[in-house]
Amino acid sequence: MPGGGRAVAHEVVELRVHGVSGASAEALLDHPVVSRVAGDDNAGFYRPRPGYGVSDRPPGFRVEAYRWGALTAGGAVRTLSLLFLLPFMLVNIAVWTRPPTGGSGGIIGPLCRLLAATLTAAFVLSIVGVTVDIVGWQCTPYPPCVRSRGYLGWLADLPLGPRLALLALLPIAALRLLWWLGERSARAFEAFPAERGQDRSSGGEDRIDRPGFWNDALVVQRLRAIHVAVGLGTLDASLLGAQLHIYPTPVAYVLFVAVWFLLAACAVLLCLPARRGEDGSGRGPVDLRGIRTLRRVATGLTVLALLYTAVPLEPQPPHEQLPGYEGAVAALIAVQAALLAVLTATSLHQRRRGHNTASSWLSGLATPVLAAAAVAASYGFAAALVYRVADVLDRGEIPNPARPNLPGAPPLEPPVSYRWAALAGLVAVVVVAATTVWRIVATRRRRRRLAEEVVRRDFPDTPPEALPRRAAVRDVVARAAVAEQLSPAFIVFLVLSLLGVAVVALDLIGVGPSNLSEELVHTDGQATTNLAIATDAGIYVIGLVALGILVLGLLSYRSGDTRRTVAVIWDLGTFWPRTVHPFAPPCYAERAVPELAKRVTALTARGGVILSGHSHGSVLAAATLLQLPAEVLGRVALLTHGSPLHRLYARLCPAFLGDPTLHELGDRIGWRWVNLWRDTDPIGGPLFSAHRPGEPPRTPGPAGTVDRRLRDPRAVVVDPDDTVPPPIDRHWPYHTDRAYEAAVRELAGRLDLTDAPADR
Repeated sequence: MPGGGRAVAHEVVELRVHGVSGASAEALLDHPVVSRVAGDDNAGFYRPRPGYGVSDRPPGFRVEAYRWGALTAGGAVRTLSLLFLLPFMLVNIAVWTRPPTGGSGGIIGPLCRLLAATLTAAFVLSIVGVTVDIVGWQCTPYPPCVRSRGYLGWLADLPLGPRLALLALLPIAALRLLWWLGERSARAFEAFPAERGQDRSSGGEDRIDRPGFWNDALVVQRLRAIHVAVGLGTLDASLLGAQLHIYPTPVAYVLFVAVWFLLAACAVLLCLPARRGEDGSGRGPVDLRGIRTLRRVATGLTVLALLYTAVPLEPQPPHEQLPGYEGAVAALIAVQAALLAVLTATSLHQRRRGHNTASSWLSGLATPVLAAAAVAASYGFAAALVYRVADVLDRGEIPNPARPNLPGAPPLEPPVSYRWAALAGLVAVVVVAATTVWRIVATRRRRRRLAEEVVRRDFPDTPPEALPRRAAVRDVVARAAVAEQLSPAFIVFLVLSLLGVAVVALDLIGVGPSNLSEELVHTDGQATTNLAIATDAGIYVIGLVALGILVLGLLSYRSGDTRRTVAVIWDLGTFWPRTVHPFAPPCYAERAVPELAKRVTALTARGGVILSGHSHGSVLAAATLLQLPAEVLGRVALLTHGSPLHRLYARLCPAFLGDPTLHELGDRIGWRWVNLWRDTDPIGGPLFSAHRPGEPPRTPGPAGTVDRRLRDPRAVVVDPDDTVPPPIDRHWPYHTDRAYEAAVRELAGRLDLTDAPADR
């Protein structure tokens, strides 16, 4: 084992990978001057520049850092994406959190893809509601709505058909905006060239170690074409449905039926496996020729629908809402309710017959929770958008029992479904927030008691003057255990979401919140008014949530803590490939993992590699090792610190990074693996055995030797040569701890370098 100043016989490289929110290469390497030796500005490998700084490591013992933080973009794009792409990101994560079944995901993949398509349709319908319905159909025909509004007055001079066709270009532009936000730079962030033997056409949704798992450019391309067709088809159906109400003709019926055939074809395509075939033929369920045909058909039908709508016929004067629009919104929500119900039932069934679900987060219900969150976010933003625009255009007088329509005011009427969504959103926010506070308060005593046991064993003989510091450490340990106590809040959210979408579907029969209260409980006028006020409050709350997300993104420019919080949400949400929704933010791991694998393979040709991953970097490191060929693994060791591999990923994604996968990873590298963790760390934790130094491992076999607990802080008293007590490091840093250096040297001594060339 190398130690002290003794030189090593072969080159050993400690390759450090940072976690979320990034870190400078200088901070990663603890070196004032560094230089890039591979990669580019988006993701690069850095080493200390020779001749600068001091190192007590022996010759041949190198340190290198992989900095990938730029792959997750800057603050502006992150802010926009968190706001506009949040529902798509959530539904994309949902499929990766399915329960383990020992095989493929069954129907969970198709269900998630169908649900993702309904989110695209819901997005387009919300823009149609603002532009075609509220502005083009309801507002512009009424002089009070366009009075003193030159930007709308010219629309009132156009015939109804051309006006609707012109405004229909805005939903198309919004769909293109989604494309741009979700696409970003495929060359820099996705489709990184695979190593030889990693066939792009191979892969699968059941194994993270499959070759080509992180190469999904073709999958995204296919899904993008399907979702664009779904979005355009939704717009076409809205326009043609209104035209059939205004002036039905055989041409309109033919086009309307053709659009529904297009939407049905998209649904069938989404039910097919997302990834291409694994037989080596490169043939998948959907080839590029079919995708081009789908794109042409969708574009052609949209052009025909716009041209037909633009024909200046002599229709009936507009009244109330755009014909068929409210029914379309309610029907779409009913479809989503059915999909969520089936997804929940399927997840429960797979949880019962799956393996290792006892330790999984929410016992395998993370998939419907995230899917429900995606639907809730989608309709929350849609309701806030449509109602706020209507509120502005009718000068703050949306008709409802609390604010009856005033004489001369335009009767702008958004769909009742959005009013239901607002009420459901308000109830969900209040109840989930109350449940979260209750869990934090209810578990506080138990968490403090367990934390007291930790500090009592760590600092048994604390002098009186250090008791306040000891109490502060106890509170940090207690707060670090909060995350495990919040599962009931997510279960409550799932139940409320399922009830909410089911109730929202009542709009199919024209029943709104006020109508339902009158019919079921025979409320009087005052109760009906109060209910209407509550739904208005729900709309404002949803709008404030959206504004809060935007403000959070803007604050990330100035506050390091806020930037790290936003980065955690972003980096965790964009880790998995986009096999469900193509407009979700791009997957940075599709470059980071193959790039790390290529670098590690190259370095092992000259010696050994200790892959050191901090926080989320440990997840990238684990995914990298699972992609390495067998002949390389003998020269690789793994050092994880502050790792959420078990605390978050094994529980949240048990089918892909669960306990069996972690044990398989340990077997592949001969258990040359050390994991450092602290009780004060709110993110990282033990992977196999949470035992203290000197105690026997709780897990038998070599897995029980992986975890090494670090005492944090080192002491609660002031050192004789210091002026303040040692800091509480919590989640960062780990690499400055003496135990970290000892682990590096231990792992270097365990590498199999018998066939490696000697270092020169």
